[in-house]
Amino acid sequence: MEVRRAGEDDVDALVRLRATWREHEAPGEFASVFHDWFRREQPSRWWWIATDDDDAVGMVNLKLFQRMPSPDRPHSRWGYLSNLFVAPERRGQGLGSAMVAALISEARAAGLARVVLSPSELSIPLYARHGFRPADDLLILPLVDD
Repeated sequence: MEVRRAGEDDVDALVRLRATWREHEAPGEFASVFHDWFRREQPSRWWWIATDDDDAVGMVNLKLFQRMPSPDRPHSRWGYLSNLFVAPERRGQGLGSAMVAALISEARAAGLARVVLSPSELSIPLYARHGFRPADDLLILPLVDD
């Protein structure tokens, strides 16, 4: 098993993983939309992919945000961890944990101020093992039903 940063050459694998996650086929139109989205997001998003014998079995990404400059604080960035997915037949083997660890390591190395996420109930223990804790200082205004 290998966890590495994903790039343009991995987009077709990311398309397949996203379709598997949503339990749908990946028609050519979806692949085209995904490729366009990937290119637009490249300046502000990092991706990781987990592979086993060159077969893509997991993915995660980190959306980067620049903090507004402030005269009393150094320039900084933070990240939003999203879209962690491991193929159902590969769950429970440490792939999700390995991808989160790789993401956190790179976020630390890049000097990000924090990483936040909106976990599912099922994923909370995974994130807690990596040091994530509840953020009692955030509010949310849902504008659409998910």
